[in-house]
Amino acid sequence: MTPQSRPLSVLLTRPQAQGDRFAAQLADRFGNRIAVTTSPVIAPAYLVPEIPALAFSALVFTSETAVTSARFPGLPRRAYCVGDRTAAAAAAAGFAAVSAKGDAAALIALIRGSGESGPLLHLRGADTRGDIAAILTAAGIPTRQAVTYDQRPQPLSPEAAALLNGETPVLLPLFSPRTAEILASLGPFRAPLLVAALSPAVASAAARLHPARLATADAPDADALLTAVSIFVNGPAA
Repeated sequence: MTPQSRPLSVLLTRPQAQGDRFAAQLADRFGNRIAVTTSPVIAPAYLVPEIPALAFSALVFTSETAVTSARFPGLPRRAYCVGDRTAAAAAAAGFAAVSAKGDAAALIALIRGSGESGPLLHLRGADTRGDIAAILTAAGIPTRQAVTYDQRPQPLSPEAAALLNGETPVLLPLFSPRTAEILASLGPFRAPLLVAALSPAVASAAARLHPARLATADAPDADALLTAVSIFVNGPAA
């Protein structure tokens, strides 16, 4: 494959903190072969739910945002986490965290194989895929849930809108179905879209964007997504 003769435009649409971190990873990996623009299309709004009055043995976290939302008194200090990034955030917040190193299915398998008896508390966002609490409860591990944040849609920045309605390809690394759906609702777009999706679920949601090309990461983590991104950076842009 022939490297890009001009920088490939990359648009990051995830929340600001996570977007900035991935932008740094992109810069380390691809240098001046890409030009990164950041325009979050979602931003967290933290909620104050009623927490069930139970002696929970551990928390369940499926995102870093959920860790940030865990600001309530009396929460247990053990946490089961969906992946390494979430576990690192939980550890930094003072939790004894264990990572499932994968997705929701891996997290459920980890908890089921841990000997955990519960009850557990899953702190989650308003928009989720699947019901982890119900699955664990049905497996004999009582689990409750509390919605502690919502991801609110945000408008595209003028720079991002110009990119998406230009003539040249734009690479979109997408991390969640929710982000893909919100981005699609802001279209249609004129530019050829090159989508690198974190998972098959994200790829499915991204179909509404009508991408010119799509690559799905082999695993639901940033390193695998960077490898998917490299397919476009190192090869033809369309």
